[in-house]
Amino acid sequence: MKVWMTGPARKAGKAVCAAILLILLLAGCGKQFDVGSSERDKAEDEDLIVVGVSQIGSESVWRTANTASIQNVFTRENGYLLIFDNARQKQENQIKAIRNFISQQVDYIVFSPIEEDGWDDVLYEAKEAGIPVILMDRMVQTEDESLFTAWIGSDFFQEGVNAGNWLAGYLEEQMRTEEEINIVVLQGTDGGTSTIGRTNGFNDVAARQDNWKILEQTGGDFTTAKAREEMKRLLDTYGDIDVVVSQNDDMTFGVLEELENAGISTGTDGDVIVISFDAVRSALEKVQAGLINVDIECNPEQGPYIEQVIRKLEDGEQAEKYSYVPEQIFTRDNLTQELIDNRSY
Repeated sequence: MKVWMTGPARKAGKAVCAAILLILLLAGCGKQFDVGSSERDKAEDEDLIVVGVSQIGSESVWRTANTASIQNVFTRENGYLLIFDNARQKQENQIKAIRNFISQQVDYIVFSPIEEDGWDDVLYEAKEAGIPVILMDRMVQTEDESLFTAWIGSDFFQEGVNAGNWLAGYLEEQMRTEEEINIVVLQGTDGGTSTIGRTNGFNDVAARQDNWKILEQTGGDFTTAKAREEMKRLLDTYGDIDVVVSQNDDMTFGVLEELENAGISTGTDGDVIVISFDAVRSALEKVQAGLINVDIECNPEQGPYIEQVIRKLEDGEQAEKYSYVPEQIFTRDNLTQELIDNRSY
């Protein structure tokens, strides 16, 4: 039976890893390896913890911030050699990257799965190679949880519940509990953990509200352009919409643009209630301006939490299987300019 090899048990493999990385670099491989070209750098690499990271892509401000969090932590100065791969929204690219990491004998594999299904084979290969796999942001569906060591991310179901509970409380404050409330939901990546969790969490609350009517839940791919397109179609189809639930800020920007083009006001003093997720700086500015009613935070700064897991494993300790990053709910009432100014993303 294979076991995860961490700490001293993997030191011997690092010289091999460094040599393979050098060969790939000299061969002109298209990936961006953080590998030095001098003999001194090659020698130093043997003492670094090698981490292979496959990121979904760069589809949103949130994703860019998530990537920056990883790159800022896993530096040479902190004792790491980072091999980073951008999957460009394709699962096959992620699987290929993970197999490359295995062949390079990295110490740890970290990735955010673009969708939940279809990972068992490649994760089994990593397990057979004795390489711990750490999931970030999104989950995988597998009957064998020994195929990954740990998961770091957000409680997406709770985020959806938070959005639903906020809306229920807000409508009660507005004395609209007897009025029929027409709701549309713009979802993210089909099959993604965040989409599934936020949808199910919000629907769980909605099912208990007699006056809520969800007109449609449609995919917006977490992009501004797709959300703009879908919002126009929803307005043409239904006309009377009271609430838009947009499952990330980038889609919300498209929603706001299309509603403005249609002459429909939004937010605290507007015609349509807008609920968003992620809480990036540019969206919080719109919350402060009253254009977005509430933004449910999804914390992208997961790099330090992933490092905590790796440090535990390096010390021979057992890491928590599931770890949630801290998050908040932002409205105009609790948002401060200082918080916005200090936002790094």
